Amino acid sequence: MHKTFYAFLLGCCLLYAPAAIAQKKYTISGTVKDVATGETLIGATVKLQELQQGGAATNAYGFFSLSAPVGDFTLVVTYVGYQTITQPIKLDKNVQVNILLTGGSSLKEISISGNRPKNENVENPQMGVTRFDMAQINNVPVIFGEKDVLKTIQLLPGVKSTGDGNTGFYVRGGGSDQNLILLDEAIVYNASHLFGFFSTFNSDAIKDVSLYKGGMPAQYGGRLSSVVDIKMLDGNDKEYTVQGGIGLIASRIKVEGPIVKNKGSFMFSVRRTYADLFLKLSPDSTTRGASIYFYDINAKANYHLDDKNTLYLSGYFGKDVLGLKDNFGTNWGNQTATLRLNHIFNSKLFLNTSFIYSDYNFVVQSFSPNNSFKVTSKIRDFNLKEDFEYFINNKNTLSFGINFTHHTISPGNVDIFGDANINTKSIQSRYGLENSAYISDDWHATNKLNFLYGLRLTAFSLLGPGTITTYDANDAAISSANYTSGQFVKNYLNPEPRISMSYILNEQSSVKASYNRNTQNIHLLSNSTASSPTDLYIMSSNNIKPGIADQAALGYFRNSKDNMYEFSTEIYYKWLQNQVDYKNGAQLLANQDVESQLVYGKGRAYGLEVFLKKKYGDFNGWIGYTLSKTENKFDAINNGNYFAATQDRIHDISAVGIYKWGKRWTLSGTFVYGTGNAVTYPHGKYIVGGLTTFYYPNRNADRLPPYSRLDLGATLEGKPHKRFHSSWTFGIFNAYNRKNPYTVSFENNPNDPTRTQAVETSLFGIVPSVTYNFTF
Repeated sequence: MHKTFYAFLLGCCLLYAPAAIAQKKYTISGTVKDVATGETLIGATVKLQELQQGGAATNAYGFFSLSAPVGDFTLVVTYVGYQTITQPIKLDKNVQVNILLTGGSSLKEISISGNRPKNENVENPQMGVTRFDMAQINNVPVIFGEKDVLKTIQLLPGVKSTGDGNTGFYVRGGGSDQNLILLDEAIVYNASHLFGFFSTFNSDAIKDVSLYKGGMPAQYGGRLSSVVDIKMLDGNDKEYTVQGGIGLIASRIKVEGPIVKNKGSFMFSVRRTYADLFLKLSPDSTTRGASIYFYDINAKANYHLDDKNTLYLSGYFGKDVLGLKDNFGTNWGNQTATLRLNHIFNSKLFLNTSFIYSDYNFVVQSFSPNNSFKVTSKIRDFNLKEDFEYFINNKNTLSFGINFTHHTISPGNVDIFGDANINTKSIQSRYGLENSAYISDDWHATNKLNFLYGLRLTAFSLLGPGTITTYDANDAAISSANYTSGQFVKNYLNPEPRISMSYILNEQSSVKASYNRNTQNIHLLSNSTASSPTDLYIMSSNNIKPGIADQAALGYFRNSKDNMYEFSTEIYYKWLQNQVDYKNGAQLLANQDVESQLVYGKGRAYGLEVFLKKKYGDFNGWIGYTLSKTENKFDAINNGNYFAATQDRIHDISAVGIYKWGKRWTLSGTFVYGTGNAVTYPHGKYIVGGLTTFYYPNRNADRLPPYSRLDLGATLEGKPHKRFHSSWTFGIFNAYNRKNPYTVSFENNPNDPTRTQAVETSLFGIVPSVTYNFTF
């Protein structure tokens, strides 16, 4: 296995070596930044006006590279919401330039801009990708008025919410654990606060958000369904600024400024809820002792060592605390840290080296005198990445790299205190090594035909120490062996081909097609659709094979009115192998033999997505519709027949509208409608000794009622001041007070025990919110 892995890595380095000795051309390279803050701009369009074909987009660090023969050219740089820059360039040698764009990302600036970037929606071969403008995210109304990246993602076609007040989501039929969520390249395992009512991402600290739901580039791996790549702000390297907000539920503040002007900067952001502070005013002693809050901290710093090297250090620290004094307590949280070095070898070769740490843990405690215990669990990663970009010419950009990740999963330790009636228990930790190498080429073959193709090779190894048990098809233990630290237990090697292409029909429209394979070695076991701190993570083993997803997609894309309107429709089919689920009645928590509680099968998902977006003007927004089907098949469930997955939702509609009214008001609204989730209702019952037992036939054979909701929002900008800016944001969540079901339970009718009644629980009616925002 390892010889194959390193042979592939060597091939990545040698495959395009002949291009290095191709015909000599001169290169113009550099970075594109915001003139006011020094923030690098991701995805800015850079081209030489005199060339009919070619052009480049800045990478994740604002870097670009273009090649051309000797001559005089006009460099044109455009970015949404910024004034276009044009400047003459004499190309008789390699040239390095740094471009500073004037503008901003507010909706007002977007609507008045007369410049439009190139037609990415039509030309880009990448399918199923969406990049978010933070100004739009900040104007989408959400619950409690907290602007939320993950809540906005749920409003796109092909992406479905897991429920009210929940940041979990399903993408094209995949489970909620099949989404790779990255914050400055670090994996975030549980991206929710307060059981899913908030996400861990404070919008004040976010610079860029990209969602890939199909045709993922080869540099991403480890999950089957999607990638959410979130990058934090670098910080203002021109001047010190303070930004914040005070809301009904939470308050936040962000400070940023130069470390050394024009050379380095920092950003520090804090958010905290304060419901617990009001509980202390309660006359009830139990309520006064309650804890219910979360906080998160985002921090980042960067420094330009010289013209070729830039160092970045970023981190996230978040925690939830929930409990009653002298009764119980639980806390959970994420910690991430990323140390990166950008190195420019020359005008064509760019390297990003990253050292990454991710940690997710939870603690559950009981303080009862006769039942005092503490349960702890964690998942921890150490990751080294090397990502190269080689700008071969204006038609080819080569990306290649390697990734080494060490996983540690501690599923649960139970510590007992005093006279508790349960036993101390320690579940063995599991260790894994996940290595990958990839190569990808963005190839503009002709004026009409573009390709993005590549290959990722993933090698996963289960490592000792530990006692490893092997189970047969009936989940009976057939062997057990002890392994020492670092000893290899089980190895898997999986190639993951990726290809996307676009054929441009005319200046306004194109057709695209894609195929990609993904594998996954970290799996989530949960009895709930809601995010829970007690969700159990397991890794591929001698019993659990890596999950595999193959997805094919075909789409039609069209822009109109000078790229003001974007339209797309895509169809997809996804084959899922080695899917993991739990048996009926399975015991997952603190179970040393949890793998004996699992079943394995396959799945399929297919659907149609339609998306219409208005990008510019005083009124903008989008409408999305999804028609889809998602089914699973397990030999041990439903007699081996296909059945609807929990995330199966046949119809899903979302609409978002944002209107700039006058100079100071911005009005917004969202509407969502979806078929109810697949659930299992009892079809009968029997009573023995006064105890009622319900009979559940086929899994997920029933449906919750349809879900619908209207949210409204309004932002009032304060009167302009030279150094101070303020605004008020008002919101109404669930404006027409729809009682959407969160759970449905069944119980005997108290007046007639022979009859059964369904009890429906809803989380929210109308929820108003108000937030005061400020910047100085």
